[in-house]
Amino acid sequence: MPFKSQAQRRKFAALLVEGKISPETFEEWNRETGKKKLPERAARKTKGAKTKRAKKTPAAARKRKR
Repeated sequence: MPFKSQAQRRKFAALLVEGKISPETFEEWNRETGKKKLPERAARKTKGAKTKRAKKTPAAARKRKR
């Protein structure tokens, strides 16, 4: 999985120095990222517009039957 931001790359480098991740993991992510120009911080994904569906209530269902 490639890095999404420069901040994430720095965090992984710090984890590598602390010994919390293996050098192979860091190199794999670095290799997949390549020489891309990464943003300083990754932007959050926006939630898509949800469509509201009308729920049928038991009372409404009974009125229709009559």
